[in-house]
Amino acid sequence: MRPLLALSTAIDRLNEKVGYVCNILVLLAVLVSAGNAMIRYAFDYSSNSWLELQWYMFAILVMFGASYTFKRNEHVRVEIFYLFLSERGKLWLDLIGTLFLLIPTCLLLSYLSWPFFMQSYAIGEMSGNAGGLVRWPIKLVVPLGFIMLALQGVSEVIKRVAALLGVVTIDATYERPTQ
Repeated sequence: MRPLLALSTAIDRLNEKVGYVCNILVLLAVLVSAGNAMIRYAFDYSSNSWLELQWYMFAILVMFGASYTFKRNEHVRVEIFYLFLSERGKLWLDLIGTLFLLIPTCLLLSYLSWPFFMQSYAIGEMSGNAGGLVRWPIKLVVPLGFIMLALQGVSEVIKRVAALLGVVTIDATYERPTQ
């Protein structure tokens, strides 16, 4: 179990770093958006590159932020079942859901989105907008984002199995949103 927990720790560290980058991207996206709006209204100038850059940053935030959110246990749950389960029941539900739903779905979506990226890369796809950006790099974010989420799923499976075996203790509590 020790080598698997070391793998889990490595995946968690990777996703912490990804989360840090995503946090910086939030600030950058706000600055680019505000700067673009100010320039547009103050100088009557706009650039499709800046608009697309905002879109690219948002796409990266969504696709890579998912694995970071999952790692921090702040993802969406079907809480109807979860709230009524014991700690052990929560671990089992997390384990089964991750193993049989999350990981296979992420791997399938990554596999299906790879040709989408490869076609774009092969033709050197550019934006159809004047002054737009290269498109293939952002299309790579889709399969990579799903791979990162699947990897975090593997980490969570390892931690849940270890907790069920009594090797480690993890906090499986879920705070219901206050909305």
